[in-house]
Amino acid sequence: MDELAATMTGFARTLRAAGVAADHERTQNLLKALDHLDVTDPGGLYWAGRLTLCATPDDLPRYDRCFAAFFGGRRAAETRRSTTSVTRHLAADDHEDDGTQQDDGTAAPATASRAEVLRHRDVATLSEAERAEVHRMLAMLRGGRARRRSRRFESAHRGVLDQRRTIREALRKGEVARLRHRRHTTRPRMVVLFVDVSGSMAPYAETLLRFAHALVRSEPRATRAFSVGTRLTPITAELRHRDPGTALNEVSKAVPDWSGGTRLGEELRQYLARYSARGVIAVIASDGWERGDPALLGTQMARLARQAHRVIWVNPHKGYEDYQPLTGGMRAALPYLDDLVAGHSLAAYEQLSERLAHA
Repeated sequence: MDELAATMTGFARTLRAAGVAADHERTQNLLKALDHLDVTDPGGLYWAGRLTLCATPDDLPRYDRCFAAFFGGRRAAETRRSTTSVTRHLAADDHEDDGTQQDDGTAAPATASRAEVLRHRDVATLSEAERAEVHRMLAMLRGGRARRRSRRFESAHRGVLDQRRTIREALRKGEVARLRHRRHTTRPRMVVLFVDVSGSMAPYAETLLRFAHALVRSEPRATRAFSVGTRLTPITAELRHRDPGTALNEVSKAVPDWSGGTRLGEELRQYLARYSARGVIAVIASDGWERGDPALLGTQMARLARQAHRVIWVNPHKGYEDYQPLTGGMRAALPYLDDLVAGHSLAAYEQLSERLAHA
């Protein structure tokens, strides 16, 4: 049961990343329901999750996509065969994939376990098929975004007294019948993402750009994306395409400095000269191998930190326990970072998405 609980908790995390309201309470309700069901029956598993983890009709198509991706590409609701035939079919597939099969001939939830393991694998070590599966799950990522107070106002039952509206209504009616109030509206906080496309980041660049695509698609007006290498290249417009493959093809045409070096200090100076970073969440995805002057990078990071709401550095190597930020770029940037996080796996990107929702 511990393995089953871990698997279903991972499935709930995938749903939350896709925008489904699969919170802790709903996950616990699912685990209680599974105590009374045959967990080898994919039909029962599908409907137990759908009834406990979904809150609105909008959650249903997202749930179906996540269930298909997480549990090996099969939607159990579509199968009307007997439990025995379904579990044998799943067992045969699992045996072909990784040799996982129970002694009694029934299938353990191995596809789910495999998907959970895949979430934590370093994308640089994945096969083409495994990387494609991670990219499919990444395309479903629909994280929230922290909100900030705007200058605009809206009517409210409580808040600051709206003098103009109160007076206008009093003049129209001849008396003050009711005090009107207003409050500030909120809007998503802007995220500016810098993706390093230099040679040392080649194993991670495509996955990071797909993560950037998911961010742009989820909040088109509150996300800006740039590639960084030897040049600063805006790629937000290219990432707005609905299809991830089309978006990456457009990015590949727009970026002139694939697999070159990294001059992040110079590129941050260009960015700060042309754009405002006030109040944004700046996310820099790089391994810190700076070919330019580290002192320049430190100066520009200090400027960025003064303007930005938060500065987050995503380093793929941070996912390893023995990692130390010893490169020149990392040492120059480290004093000005609010967070230094891993960026090597799907789970790391999901955690980063949750961080952006609460920053």
